[in-house]
Amino acid sequence: MTADGGRLVALDLDGTLLDWTGRIMPGVPEAVQALRDAGDHVVISTGRSVVSMLPIAHGLGLDRGPAVTSNGAVRVELSPGTADGVRDDGVAHGAPLGGAWPGYTIRDLVAFDPGPALRVVRDELPDALFAVEDVGRGFFVTEEFPPGEIDGETTFVDFEQLCALAATRVVIRSPEHTDADFHEMVERIGLHEVSYAVGWTAWLDLSPKGVSKATALEAVRRELGVQPHRTVALGDGRNDVEMLRWAARGVAMGHADEVTRAAADEVTGTSEEGGALALLEDLLATARR
Repeated sequence: MTADGGRLVALDLDGTLLDWTGRIMPGVPEAVQALRDAGDHVVISTGRSVVSMLPIAHGLGLDRGPAVTSNGAVRVELSPGTADGVRDDGVAHGAPLGGAWPGYTIRDLVAFDPGPALRVVRDELPDALFAVEDVGRGFFVTEEFPPGEIDGETTFVDFEQLCALAATRVVIRSPEHTDADFHEMVERIGLHEVSYAVGWTAWLDLSPKGVSKATALEAVRRELGVQPHRTVALGDGRNDVEMLRWAARGVAMGHADEVTRAAADEVTGTSEEGGALALLEDLLATARR
């Protein structure tokens, strides 16, 4: 381990540590564990819900420590041997997919009123599917999503009920639109009251205003006592832009778009080229000096 202590290494999941089928890239779990053994803090930083993140954390061997989910709106502490999620006040908060996965404590949760944004977007995309995250359980939805696209329990509500919920994350699914279509729509309708990120060509994620992976990671950094110059982040999407700018060493995947790449200090290989593993191995080599 280097002389001034462990680093905070923030890692995106989809398109970064995971391939396009959702499987963890070969060699990544071993590299993650080696970094932890060397004294670094490896922190998942994902747009996924906590329910969806937990089996990936299990696959990476991350059964304890902080994690950032829902694009920064939900920050949790992982703990082994716990079947249920628990808030800081001790109140049980859902059973995440069974006891095989790590348990968790919610450290911070930021929500917003999704109603105004949802109504404006529905006027633009009347055939879209809408969902609001049900933290620790799954999603509230207006209509059924295709199998495998959202994790956890599904609770059906009508559109006005959805608008009345306090939301950490809103998902808007419209497969016939591209990321460019989504960005153009958001700019045209002036969607300024919430932050947004296009996850892939079928998805638009809305988050609380001013909340991002970077804001959650800064809280993690302070709690861990890691110096700002000891931060590293790796990601591939627009929801990683703030995180890449926040990190002292922000690294974009080789397949990231121009905006995401421009936010990074450097670019590694694509997912297919093993870009994530290459960075992890570089970090490990540095940690051993």
